[in-house]
Amino acid sequence: MRMLVVVITALFAPAAGAAYKCVDAKGVTHFGDTPPPGCAEVVMYEINKSGAIVRRIDPTPTPEQIKERDAQFEREREALKIKSEKQRKDMALLNTFSSEREFDVARDRNIEPIKGRIASAQDRIKQVDKRTKEIEEEMEFYKAGKSKAGKERATPANLSADLNRAKTERATLVANIASYEKEIEQTKVKFDTDKKRWLEIKYAGKASAAKAAEPADAKKTPTTAKPGDSAPADPKAIKN
Repeated sequence: MRMLVVVITALFAPAAGAAYKCVDAKGVTHFGDTPPPGCAEVVMYEINKSGAIVRRIDPTPTPEQIKERDAQFEREREALKIKSEKQRKDMALLNTFSSEREFDVARDRNIEPIKGRIASAQDRIKQVDKRTKEIEEEMEFYKAGKSKAGKERATPANLSADLNRAKTERATLVANIASYEKEIEQTKVKFDTDKKRWLEIKYAGKASAAKAAEPADAKKTPTTAKPGDSAPADPKAIKN
């Protein structure tokens, strides 16, 4: 145990006759048997009697430096997270689809239920419009008719309430149809974007493999003949 304490002390204690040296931000060199005050914010070196560097001592970071370091670490972590997520999605695309046509089939399959909701909403609008017309005609009847005393008949409150409900329902149905149509466009964009990315991954990999398999001679750029260069000799002329 005593030997262990001695070894640890020897590792962390300054060497006998050690000195400290640094160059501050202004280019001024500082020396000292103990760390000079001018070395507080720059890299400092512990040197032995012969001037050889024993160890490097980094300055204690300021709160601002710590904050920037943490922010940089967070940026790098987020970038790595985005890259990993992108790779995961690329792999999922390759494993899910084997041809371009499959994207179109999947897109249409996802759009079909939405079109069904649009058709149902449109049918309901026709029913609401029919009911609205009936209510308005009935209300017109009360406005046109008069009581025995010559006064206009009051429109029943329930008719007005029914008319307001019908108009509210129609507005909701119209808004729903607009939302469904937007959902269809978003679905088309999603599948078109995925298909484009799938093609990029698929054929980029094939292009890389083809390039790697290409013979070394084929990769060389053919030399363009310059004016004045002699043409290759005709084998027939040589034979004659």
